[in-house]
Amino acid sequence: MARLGRVVAEAIVLEYGRDELLRRLAHPFWFQSFGAVMGMDWHSSGITTAVLGTLKRGLEPIAGELGVHVCGGRGNQSRRTPGELRAIGERVGFDGDRLADTSRLVAKVDSAAVQDGFALYLHGFVVTDDGSWVVVQQGMNPETRTARRYHWQSEGLRGFFDDPHAAIEGPNRGVIVNLADRRADRSRAAQLDVLARGPDRVVAAYRRAARAGSEAARVAEGPAVLDESFPPNAAVQLELPLPHLVMPAHHDVRAEDVVLRRLHGALAAAADRAPADFADLLLTPGVGGRTVLALAMAAEVIHGAACRFSDPARFSLALGGKDGHPFPVPLRVYDETIRVLRRAVDAARLENDDRLAAIRSLDAQARLVERSVRGPAFEDVVAAERARSTELGGRTVDAAKPGRTSSAEESR
Repeated sequence: MARLGRVVAEAIVLEYGRDELLRRLAHPFWFQSFGAVMGMDWHSSGITTAVLGTLKRGLEPIAGELGVHVCGGRGNQSRRTPGELRAIGERVGFDGDRLADTSRLVAKVDSAAVQDGFALYLHGFVVTDDGSWVVVQQGMNPETRTARRYHWQSEGLRGFFDDPHAAIEGPNRGVIVNLADRRADRSRAAQLDVLARGPDRVVAAYRRAARAGSEAARVAEGPAVLDESFPPNAAVQLELPLPHLVMPAHHDVRAEDVVLRRLHGALAAAADRAPADFADLLLTPGVGGRTVLALAMAAEVIHGAACRFSDPARFSLALGGKDGHPFPVPLRVYDETIRVLRRAVDAARLENDDRLAAIRSLDAQARLVERSVRGPAFEDVVAAERARSTELGGRTVDAAKPGRTSSAEESR
């Protein structure tokens, strides 16, 4: 996964620049699709850990050349982020102290200012040599055992308390305390005023409020009088129209989870473009044609517009899932996909080959034909992949042997 994540990130930077990679990481639908195309469980909160962890491991050896650095991580690694940013800043020239403060403040906003029932346990900070950055962090709700992901981006950021998020992944939580919302400005100002006047005034106001509450409980006549030094909280009443990605609870990949015409477009593009553009790239008999399908979906992750990622489950059909859904990861196809992308990116960097353009053509072809092409039913696509699983080196994370399904899969 680190090798595949690295070469996809390199291709994006090479084709579109470092800022575009940051924009992609700040988009929750693309982020989830990226994790799925790498073989992570398509609907899992673990995609956040996997994407950030594999990018950190994969990009570290070429961070100086690429100008992209991944800091932080899960648990104790998240607390090392400020130190990592300072060290990188000393090497490349951006203000590491300022970004260290940014890292801490972003974490505080999503753990204290936004109180939605999710406790942060992961903080990833991706920064470029010019100081542009993206933060992706995730929290866990201990009661529901569900996760929520928060995306931040320096580009276009007006402030840390003015609707700062680029996106949020997770279901609507209804009315929450959100002091980072622009409508909470009055509340923030009132809290600062109360603190400035000292603890005695806070305690006195609390006692008056408690007495008023007790009196209201005893005599249900008319409204209680509120202390004007504590104006009503101006936190979230209605959520703003940020991108919200809500993943289904079911574990398997189903037909309703994918946009079938897009899948058919990728299948048709793979069948049409392989003979024309990939003869010199695909050298492994019996695997090459299947690799082109994986490349078509990787090409979309590299080149696709934001609107193309509304169905992240579709990208799990490129290289399967480590949990066996929709099928075990075909290791032979996985390795060949990396090899083809690696050769294409290296050749493009030397500007002596059009292999990366050939891969780009897969994405263009898929878009061209998807509105009119017809293809097999989703269930037939998955069944065909499962039938070839042993031949292609199918593997799950807990399988004892290549081609063997996991114990969880067998139980189904």
